[in-house]
Amino acid sequence: MKATFPIQAELTAIAIAYRNTRLIADEVMPRVPVGKSEFKYFKYAMAEGFTLPDTRVGRKSKPNQVEFSATEETASVEDYGLDDPIPISDINNAPPNYDPEGRAVEGIMDLVLLDREVRVANMVFNAANYGAANKVTLSGTDQFSDFSNSDPVERLTACLDACIMRPNAMTIGRPAFSVLARHPMILKAINRNSGDAGIATRQAIADLFELEEVLVGEAWVNTAKKGQTASLSRAWGKHISLQYRNKLADTRRGMTFGLTAQHGGRIAGSTFDKNIGLRGGKEVRAGESLKELILANDLGYFIQDAVA
Repeated sequence: MKATFPIQAELTAIAIAYRNTRLIADEVMPRVPVGKSEFKYFKYAMAEGFTLPDTRVGRKSKPNQVEFSATEETASVEDYGLDDPIPISDINNAPPNYDPEGRAVEGIMDLVLLDREVRVANMVFNAANYGAANKVTLSGTDQFSDFSNSDPVERLTACLDACIMRPNAMTIGRPAFSVLARHPMILKAINRNSGDAGIATRQAIADLFELEEVLVGEAWVNTAKKGQTASLSRAWGKHISLQYRNKLADTRRGMTFGLTAQHGGRIAGSTFDKNIGLRGGKEVRAGESLKELILANDLGYFIQDAVA
């Protein structure tokens, strides 16, 4: 199908290359390609992989049979994109080595990626997306911000061990991580000392709990309506998610907590619009087609309100 909006290779290259390095959504829910905008994916029955059949075989008998089933679900990617109108006068009067259309693509992708960051944060930090036995809400002296009474080493170890497949990644909001990294019990376990001072690194915490990675959500988002005074808040709250993340999984094979289906790549282009300013202008558009999915809620553990 031919696109009615002209897609330009040079602007698409900018959209593909551009990446806000402070965002973690692509690591939390890795992207996998799908061939069509509507696609099917498998949700597996967890019990099948752990129910032990009789594997003994008689001298002349036939071995027992097993069958691995999955529920086939259907989903569709959604389009996410924005337009940025640029008057011809702005393009003609741009300073040397400044590309207004390319800069517009970067600005658009910044907002499209921030929107994705918020979507993923809202999914991963939503207690409803976890198994009934795989979530806990902390309060009072149990919260890690209470250095005198809480024990994050014991709590996190128990949560990791409670999952049917031990999580290998931690997603944590910056406010919670800043507290966890200074907790005396964490520093004692890592530094083998009294733990009365210091800050633990992400890698040290990952090594302590035998995790592949600790992902810290840094993003800010303005929650005020357009025209009102900006009100910035963290996209990732004061929570912790522990997930089993399989980077080789896709919509058809492999078990993982969650992933992102992506149809095609990012696109960008521009078209002339006579209604922009006196002399017309360029309408620059960029975006992508995605669907975030949680495939196995038993492969994650959610700690809500980890800090006060």
